[in-house]
Amino acid sequence: MRDRLAELGADTRVALVTFTDPTNLADYLEANELPFPVLIDPDRSAYRAYGLGRGSFARIWGWRAARRYVQILRADGFGGLARPTEDTRQLGGDFVVGADGRLVYAFRGEGPDDRPSVDALVAAMREAGP
Repeated sequence: MRDRLAELGADTRVALVTFTDPTNLADYLEANELPFPVLIDPDRSAYRAYGLGRGSFARIWGWRAARRYVQILRADGFGGLARPTEDTRQLGGDFVVGADGRLVYAFRGEGPDDRPSVDALVAAMREAGP
């Protein structure tokens, strides 16, 4: 997404909303150098307002997660793994809100690996207009 922001025009605003603790967020921000603001929603009120629930244990910790952890172990050894410090079952989503405050696009993920394509997000932001 980062490399496609220029396509959206100067009036488009992008933000990442997370419920993570600020101390956990610092390393992520340092490693990723995000070109947009990161907002912290510690009580997850925005998550609830947008209808984002929690995934089932099997969906969150099933074979897809196991495959990803094997990839991490191969690349980084055990140094790339850490004990979860937050609700690993909280589902995420992607939303586009128009300038008039109307929700014009909603994608509610069914698991940690369930995301819309960047093309779908860019198209939704273009449709929302300035």
